[in-house]
Amino acid sequence: MIHTGKMGFCIWFGGAVLILSVYGCHSHGDGSNFPKYAASSQGAPWPAPQRMSQMSQLVNIDAGNFQFHAVQESCDILDAAFVRYRDLTFNSRPGSGKLYFKPRSDPRASDEPLSVLGVTVASPCQNRVFPSLTSDESYVLDISPTKAELVAKEVWGALRGLETFSQLVVQQNTGKFVVNITHIDDYPRFAHRGLLLDTSRHYVALPILLDNLEAMAQNKYNVFHWHIVDDQSFPFQSQSFPALSDAGAYDPVTHVYTPSDVQKVIEFARLRGIRVIPEFDSPGHAQSWGHGQPGLLTACYKQGKPDGSYGPINPVPATTNTFLSQLFSEVASVFTDHYVHLGGDEVSFNCWMSNPQITAFMASKNWTDYGKLEQYYMQNVLDIVNKLKKGYIIWQEVIDNGATVRQDTVVEVWKGGWQNEMGKVTKLGYKTLLASCWYLTYISYGSDWSKYYTCDPQNFTGTPEQKQQVIGGETSMWGEFVDGTNLLSLVWPHAAAVGERLWSAQSVNNVKAATPRLAQHRCRMVRRGFPAEPINGPGYCPKEFRG
Repeated sequence: MIHTGKMGFCIWFGGAVLILSVYGCHSHGDGSNFPKYAASSQGAPWPAPQRMSQMSQLVNIDAGNFQFHAVQESCDILDAAFVRYRDLTFNSRPGSGKLYFKPRSDPRASDEPLSVLGVTVASPCQNRVFPSLTSDESYVLDISPTKAELVAKEVWGALRGLETFSQLVVQQNTGKFVVNITHIDDYPRFAHRGLLLDTSRHYVALPILLDNLEAMAQNKYNVFHWHIVDDQSFPFQSQSFPALSDAGAYDPVTHVYTPSDVQKVIEFARLRGIRVIPEFDSPGHAQSWGHGQPGLLTACYKQGKPDGSYGPINPVPATTNTFLSQLFSEVASVFTDHYVHLGGDEVSFNCWMSNPQITAFMASKNWTDYGKLEQYYMQNVLDIVNKLKKGYIIWQEVIDNGATVRQDTVVEVWKGGWQNEMGKVTKLGYKTLLASCWYLTYISYGSDWSKYYTCDPQNFTGTPEQKQQVIGGETSMWGEFVDGTNLLSLVWPHAAAVGERLWSAQSVNNVKAATPRLAQHRCRMVRRGFPAEPINGPGYCPKEFRG
């Protein structure tokens, strides 16, 4: 038997047994028959499991009668997943209800085709449960000639194992479905594997958001960082402050996320083991807030008079704190995750410096550094969220500017020179996320995915204890030039490269070995209905995208 190690595709001919793995391997013999690389075959899972072994023997699958079966008590998440993965496993997009197969068996494979995958979840699988930062996503998958079993500690691991099983099953040219005898023991390297979408600079319609969540689940992402509002528009429809979207959205009817829309996103994500973390970035990036909340933004002055422009949120009036308390109270009740992203990045001080109310406040505090004013604002917001018993994520500037934050704060690093920043933030003892390497906004023509694939969030100078403070990372698609017409094709499969970096072992980092697997995974996504763009040069997918 073989065991996983470095990336590669190893083939060992040992007697009558052919053993295949999508990894580099070591054998119990002299290893002289190992090629360094070989072409990838179908059925290689993405992201790569932590430990996987496969034998050459194929097992027929009775696609026409195949069932997913909960060995113990089921729940809404498993029930929905079983329906979804019946479609995915047998080549149809979820929800279409159409299976593209010819239910014939392979005479070279096992005589009795598999017709059941037994799924065991050790802990009680409860209805209406939500994923969290501490969710257990580990699973063990065994496929033998006589049975297939998936065992997980929690339902979240069962979801990840079902995705892997769906990728292992291969439909051959004759239409038959087969799978190799396989053993997988798998778990994520990082607990937070996020994807940020900006829905302010361009509105992204609900169906596209849901399609992207489906793609995230198929790449084992577990956090949707919803950068829902920004300077350009405020599409979040607040029930406490309806004027925010009435005046701040591009269109208050067609370009808003209603309470029903938000709940649909949260529920769709929950069923796929994905957390939804909203970001309400302030005090900067808040121009759209001011359209529906007069007096919130700082009026900018020129030569002692208002010049008609506005800057960041004004931290001085008592009305600001009242508004923020009510808004974040609503946010905390709408979004179920423990964390809210509070932003805090790119605050320009020029407008604050021109405003007489603010300069007088600064003088009363004996402050000359406007970073102190930003710290004052952010501390007020952090206190508000803390009282709501929510955790918070902040961009690195909040720490850089010296704000006092709770020890369980999560700091997201996004600027250049990230290695030094990661060293600094983790030394302070904060949980840390890396985003700097993974801005998909900068994708270019050509095979550029390797720069995302080779960035490792623990590649900085620090102690082992500091490295443990890194809980994962996020890939980001900002919306200046992205909307529903091109979002999915720009995000995928580039984001898949980051997905493997955040899930798989640190040693799984060989671009040459990953290339054929990623090409195959891209075609898998195309077959499943996603317009994932080609990123490895000329080639083709057996089932091209039809829209």
